[in-house]
Amino acid sequence: MTKLSHKAAIFVTLIIILQLVSTTEGDARAQIIKIICGQQKLNKDTEFIPNFVNMTYLLGTQTQRSHNGTASIGTGPDKNFGLAQCYGDLSTEDCILCYAEARNVLPHCYPNNGGRIYLDGCFVRFQNYNFYEEYTGLNDTYVCGNATTKSRAFQDTVTRAISNAVTIALGNDEYFGKEQMLVSGSWNEYVYVLANCWGTLSPSSCRACLANATASISKCLPWSEGRALNTGCFMRYSDTNFHNHVLTTSSASNTGKVIVIVVTFISSVVVVVVGSAIGIYIWQYRYIQKKRKGSFDAEKMVKMLNDNSWNFKYSTLEKATGHWDESNKIGQGGFGTVYKGVLLDGREVAVKRLFFNIKFRAADFYNEVNMISNVEHKNLVRLLGCSCSGRESILVYEYLPNRSLNRFIFDATLGKTLNWEKRFDIITGTAEGLAYLHENRRNRIIHRDIKASNILLDFRFRAKIADFGLARSLQDDKTHISTAIAGTLGYMAPEYLAHGHLTEKADVYSFGILLLEVVTGIENNRKNITTDYTDSLVFTVWKHFKQGTVEEIFDPNLKMHISPNNKFKKEAIRAVHVGLLCIQEAPSLRPCMSRVRKMLTKYDEPLPAPSNPPFIDDKTMELNNMTQKLLNNCDGDESFSVATYSYSHFYPR
Repeated sequence: MTKLSHKAAIFVTLIIILQLVSTTEGDARAQIIKIICGQQKLNKDTEFIPNFVNMTYLLGTQTQRSHNGTASIGTGPDKNFGLAQCYGDLSTEDCILCYAEARNVLPHCYPNNGGRIYLDGCFVRFQNYNFYEEYTGLNDTYVCGNATTKSRAFQDTVTRAISNAVTIALGNDEYFGKEQMLVSGSWNEYVYVLANCWGTLSPSSCRACLANATASISKCLPWSEGRALNTGCFMRYSDTNFHNHVLTTSSASNTGKVIVIVVTFISSVVVVVVGSAIGIYIWQYRYIQKKRKGSFDAEKMVKMLNDNSWNFKYSTLEKATGHWDESNKIGQGGFGTVYKGVLLDGREVAVKRLFFNIKFRAADFYNEVNMISNVEHKNLVRLLGCSCSGRESILVYEYLPNRSLNRFIFDATLGKTLNWEKRFDIITGTAEGLAYLHENRRNRIIHRDIKASNILLDFRFRAKIADFGLARSLQDDKTHISTAIAGTLGYMAPEYLAHGHLTEKADVYSFGILLLEVVTGIENNRKNITTDYTDSLVFTVWKHFKQGTVEEIFDPNLKMHISPNNKFKKEAIRAVHVGLLCIQEAPSLRPCMSRVRKMLTKYDEPLPAPSNPPFIDDKTMELNNMTQKLLNNCDGDESFSVATYSYSHFYPR
């Protein structure tokens, strides 16, 4: 055998095997193509949000069983109808991943009661009416990409490939078709096409939708990439192979035969070379995948999970919660449900059952375990252990009988339980916990989701910060992190929402909103918010603060305690003042959390005038450099003073 044939054999074998290795994982194609939000506002937050969460949860469970699903939750104007559709060449795992990404982004349409998101691998839509049989609409559009002008032969091939894909889609129950076609006159240029209707359509509706999509996507020619985004279907063509390879038994067998034939013609030396190359490839592949899962101490995780005191068996937690009985459910969020459980030794625990245990969802699980296991403070909830067997990730926390703060401050009856002394202890305790996270010398942590539902209360109503799934670590040599947006609308700082620019000051902003809620009993994300925000919590507080009538917006459960020279009145007004300092538009003007706590407790220290909060006015009050320096000096110096500035030039929009 010549040297050339040896090299050719090595090359062919390596390519075949690497293709097999690389295609078994597939691609979720979770790239966002377009988000379209409805124009109609929701009716009531208290009805819409639970319906939305439950609806997306049901869709998530269906994507684990099939490539499409529908769900309807609730009644009246805030009823949620949802649809999820993965395209036919996605594996079950990649379908779940694609849906999870869409689920992350859909809340961006809040407070509108409808929206749809097109990804390259799946489609998700929610509305307050039954839209399942719709296949065309005003929002139908097309998106052209990679503006490379292609030849007439390429364009003609696209037309033929689209026609073939449509024929294939209409000929099977999944309404899915794909085509790969060699461009006429070329030996290495291909056209790749995908077409898919939603499973809720009738055959005639699917045919009409694909005909419309064909006409729309043709407008992208002569460009090399095009997508049709229709109400009832999706279509894409490209000069790049985006198809996932579905490995069938027969194809796997045939490929295996080819490998055997090729390998029999190469020497043992070549086998060693190929084996080494594959080994290097797999090592690199696994290394890359590990990097993608996020930075966490793998050795520490293994040690923790091998420690019996940390590693709970799934069966133990299932039994402790009464087999996940609904009566034991004490909370639910976007990615998981929390249950009360009783262990065999009688300990009461809070069991957080995450929806997914795959790829980047697993990274969130590891992130939360690492974050909270590395810190310990009286105002942080204590993690007792975890379980990651099967397809579920489960976290076990200490059980706090009074559950979350939002149960009390937003309820007219339960709110009476929290007098001002208890509320003041809660906000100062939360401030202490955040200061510890931000200024921890070993590991500075930004929580990213400070809100009333994530502040838990023990039997004495002492505050403990919970839910570290979105938390991020900030290295000492970094001033900020650039990251994807995550958190709760209404509590996220403007610079983070706009640019993904994350610093500790994002938590300070969230704490400021929380502080205003505790004093007023008004939820920031309540009811309908008009487009100019004149009925928002921030605007309302700002207006009364300027007029000197802050006590008028105190929680009614607190007003009964007001007297002319009452300490509570002074503390509560000061708390509102500090809250407004925390939510100033410029991050540099917001005090750090250690300063916030001192501002709340050191009554002899004058406070600076806050500048305009976001969305109130285009102008902000200018403070001199000394004020900014003092507000941002977080070196632990107990002695500080800030001059009192006059209130002027406040012009609400």
